[in-house]
Amino acid sequence: PPSSSSSSPSSPLWALPEELLLLICSYLDAQALGRLGQVCRRLRFLSSRDLLWRRIARGCLNSGFTQLGTDLAAGIPVKERVKVSQNWRHGRCRRETVLKWKCKQVLMPWMELDDEYLYLSQAENIQAYRFCPDGKGLQPHPQAIFSGHQEDVCRFVLVNSHIVSGGGDGNIVLHKIHGSYSVKFSAHEQEVNCVDFQSGLIVSGSRDRTAKVWSLSAGRVGQCLHTVQTEDRVWSIAISPLLSSFVTGTACCGHTSPLRIWDLESGQLLTCLGTDFHRGAGVLDVFYETPSLLLSCGYDTYIRYWDIRTSTRKCVQEWEEPHDSALYCVRSDKNHMIASGSSYYGVVRLWDKRQTRCLQSFHLSSPTSSPVYCLRFSTTHLYAALASALHVLDFTAP
Repeated sequence: PPSSSSSSPSSPLWALPEELLLLICSYLDAQALGRLGQVCRRLRFLSSRDLLWRRIARGCLNSGFTQLGTDLAAGIPVKERVKVSQNWRHGRCRRETVLKWKCKQVLMPWMELDDEYLYLSQAENIQAYRFCPDGKGLQPHPQAIFSGHQEDVCRFVLVNSHIVSGGGDGNIVLHKIHGSYSVKFSAHEQEVNCVDFQSGLIVSGSRDRTAKVWSLSAGRVGQCLHTVQTEDRVWSIAISPLLSSFVTGTACCGHTSPLRIWDLESGQLLTCLGTDFHRGAGVLDVFYETPSLLLSCGYDTYIRYWDIRTSTRKCVQEWEEPHDSALYCVRSDKNHMIASGSSYYGVVRLWDKRQTRCLQSFHLSSPTSSPVYCLRFSTTHLYAALASALHVLDFTAP
């Protein structure tokens, strides 16, 4: 901090209007801002303003800001998020197993989060667990159970207070979370491996080598608008944020790219992503960050980052899983951090897009081995669903 002889709290410098003080402080880094807050109460209040920390936070891992500067965690002080971000970077966290279940009851658990609940598929049901009021852990018993499938839920999505799920029975089920409304319809001849839902449209992919587009508009609920012949089983699917197209990730058992983008209105193929995929290098998960930026992962052990504005033939970045394991799931903070789940020993890895090597790794299922079937995270916690348990990493309590 400045010396007391020239800049004590009563000196003319700190008597400047707040707008000028904020401008001066905007040139300080995190360490200098922290020290400034120790001078006096006024400067502690001033140095904690979100306005000053927002620039710093945008360069941090998982601080709640996207590449475009959108704040996804409004309401949480930015300074606190920057502090927690350092725990993510250095792997400082508390590990806990919050739920356990018998392996026979769950095939491949999937989950989604909102502000109040964690939704977890267990066998043919989806259960909603409320977060504890103090933000630490889950309540032990589900607050709600969503049923409708005759076989295991393969995957589901949570969008605008609706749950859309695909199951091993070939059906798609839609539930309205706050109410008794639900819809169920037969969708595919074999299991529905993946679904997505946006703006009154559902897209689904199946082992039967088709992807389909479904309507949920009034009078057309459950009507199939398009059937896409993918020539291969579909493992993953996602609708573009622009609602103009969708991407499919397939098993790559044939001679076509496992990543293809289709027109949502016509069902026609728009483009293939990549040109050099090995046979069997199926894509198990896809994730849109923006309408033009897409993450994919799968059996070939790579996370790939695609920018369809620049090239559809080659990804712009890629990261290889160090132990040559298939990657079952991938998510990002839509800025600098990527989290991935591996097929052996419940390994979760954190990646910084600005680096080529893995940043941190966590082994969650030793000595027995289980894939990380699904992971989700907030700015403070990461949840990983394995074959027999749900694990949480709490980055607020290193």
